[in-house]
Amino acid sequence: MSGALHVRLLTADAAHPLLAATAALLRAAGHLVDSQHPTGPPPPGLPDVCLLKARTPAALDRAAWWEAAGVPVVNGVAATAFCQHRQQMADRAAAAGLPFAPTRTAGTADLPALLADGPLVVKSLHSRRGDLVAAVRGPADARRLADAWPDEPVVVQPLAPSDGWDVKLWVVDGEVFAERRRSELAAGPAAARVPLSAADLPAAWRGLAHAAGEAFGLDVYGVDLLDAPDGPLIVDVNAFPGIRGQAGAPAALAALALARAGSPARIR
Repeated sequence: MSGALHVRLLTADAAHPLLAATAALLRAAGHLVDSQHPTGPPPPGLPDVCLLKARTPAALDRAAWWEAAGVPVVNGVAATAFCQHRQQMADRAAAAGLPFAPTRTAGTADLPALLADGPLVVKSLHSRRGDLVAAVRGPADARRLADAWPDEPVVVQPLAPSDGWDVKLWVVDGEVFAERRRSELAAGPAAARVPLSAADLPAAWRGLAHAAGEAFGLDVYGVDLLDAPDGPLIVDVNAFPGIRGQAGAPAALAALALARAGSPARIR
């Protein structure tokens, strides 16, 4: 097919629902789609665009090689790496005027003293699969974390009042998708989720979602909000999250891939 483009998925899970559906749309439109595991050998050929759905050092190194060769990478390597450092993320969000949860760096041994200011949310300083995210409500919680994660650098945030639900906002090239999801810090079934129509979202939420993308230089990202008593509070920003069950997200991602490769987006 004339004008066909070569799209590469850099991921450890090419069968992820978002990526699989996106690849199906691109192939149906006549484009070539292949995938590379971050630790595997690259398939033949230089792609026209790469979708970076991985955050490991090996994945970032490979994506950086493609960027140096002139291949557009979504999201860019620098932006993806930046969002893995939670203190840097919080500092940039605050500098951009975003209502981000107050964040400071500590060690797990510091938690008992920090509890003097009230209950905490504790997260690994470096975001990665299987990292630490926990509520610390008292000295017993602090001791358990210090014993289980003795050498882990962490960030701490005040445990904000909430109804036990997080608001998940996902953005693909400016298009917003959303749901409510039971907080992993709350009691009850963690998998519980309630779809939200993007059209019905408060304008302030959509504005924060777009502002976060501008602040961090991301095209595909997630913003975790708390609907706090004093207004929406951002607690995390994720580069290229797993967006599941959101109608229209694969088409938006396919169109973005083609646009970054320099082709008019014709995806249905």
